[in-house]
Amino acid sequence: MSLITISNRVALPSQLQGAQGGLAVGLRSALEDGGGLWFGWDGRHEPRLPDPRPLAVQNANGVRYATLRLTRAEYERFYLGFSNQVLWPLFHYRLPYVHCQRADREGYWAVNRLFADRLPDLPDAESPIWIHDYHFIPLGQMLRERGITNPLGFFLHTPFPAWDVYRALPDHQALLEALCAHDLVGFQTDLDRDNFLDCLRHTDAIEVIDTARARYRGRVVHIGVFPIGIDVDSVAAHARHGFYSQQGRRLQASLGDRRLIIGVDRLDYSKGLDIRFEAYRRMLERRREHRARVVYLQIAPISRGEVPEYDEIRRELEYQAGHLNCQFAEYDWAPLRYLNRGFHRANVLGFLSRAHVGLVTPMRDGMNLVAKEFVAAQDPDDPGVLVLSHLAGAARELDAAVLVNPYDPDEVAERLHQALTMPLAERRERWTRMIRCLREQDITCWRDDYLQALQTAAGASG
Repeated sequence: MSLITISNRVALPSQLQGAQGGLAVGLRSALEDGGGLWFGWDGRHEPRLPDPRPLAVQNANGVRYATLRLTRAEYERFYLGFSNQVLWPLFHYRLPYVHCQRADREGYWAVNRLFADRLPDLPDAESPIWIHDYHFIPLGQMLRERGITNPLGFFLHTPFPAWDVYRALPDHQALLEALCAHDLVGFQTDLDRDNFLDCLRHTDAIEVIDTARARYRGRVVHIGVFPIGIDVDSVAAHARHGFYSQQGRRLQASLGDRRLIIGVDRLDYSKGLDIRFEAYRRMLERRREHRARVVYLQIAPISRGEVPEYDEIRRELEYQAGHLNCQFAEYDWAPLRYLNRGFHRANVLGFLSRAHVGLVTPMRDGMNLVAKEFVAAQDPDDPGVLVLSHLAGAARELDAAVLVNPYDPDEVAERLHQALTMPLAERRERWTRMIRCLREQDITCWRDDYLQALQTAAGASG
């Protein structure tokens, strides 16, 4: 039985090295196990494209990779517009960044229809279809309307907001009804599931049966929690390689005997980088013993650079970084290294493995795999300390981290000091609890649990 995976971006065979993370590798592995199809956008756009839209197809290791290209107008409306200036900020509770335009909303639904129309031929009616993330919320409903009867699942990688936030979304009822076309809707945390159920209760057309089921037009949709994991052994192996790589040795040589604090995030207003910088500044101001003895490395590659709000946060962070270094730097020490570019995955994991503190403080996050990768990359004999936002999904599993309120720079500053001065015995105890959790709920477990639940749900729906 084959698996059909649909996502906004497709991790093509030629791209599965370097920067690709554990999710891409985990999905590829599932597809290769029984043969399958990975379908999505190729990440490119052109001024005009022919009709019907051509599919680009590659085959590798028993998997078909099929991609569509978007027009410039589709890219602006579907991707930049509705997906990333409406759904993304809304789902991350950043209402001031929500910019609703009717053309963008219509473009979002139109691109979902395009993908529904151009889905390649399915091998059989038993093959499960697994749709990923907020870009394709209506797609499952559209596939049902086209006669697709396969087991149909949806997984949301972002948070799902509370009702009072969600109802700010135009067409909010239509998207809830679209999600109910699936056999299984999966979330990262129980909070996201509960928020979704609460939103369903405010929709007259949908009946909530219990905490795991709802009914819409005679079909039962199953609802579950599936916290995504990582491949612990693979992360540890890449971290060891990165630790001893040329880049890893260069980093260590530049640090000398100073302790490293590290953050690795996309440049995004949901990541809380501005408050994180301020927290670090306050720690240096109040805890003079850390001056010239720590270095904070923040890696923040630029994403969605065409969205105005991302330019705004970039300018603010550049100002903060310059101000902080001007305030505290010595002729032989700069307290903050702020880099707006990405690095090879093994190098990033190697950097994580050298860090004494992993600083992961998003304002809201579906999961945050960097937090989990930091733990897996550590030396068991001398592990670093994870300082983690309690508003990240990962905090519900990694409760042995030093948890912080990402909106409170004073608390983050205090917890940074706690992490830098934590005794070895406590660091080992916290790390042992977290690594055990990561092994119990790794990427393979996440994938297999979801697909098994989808098969069960499909058999019980109707």
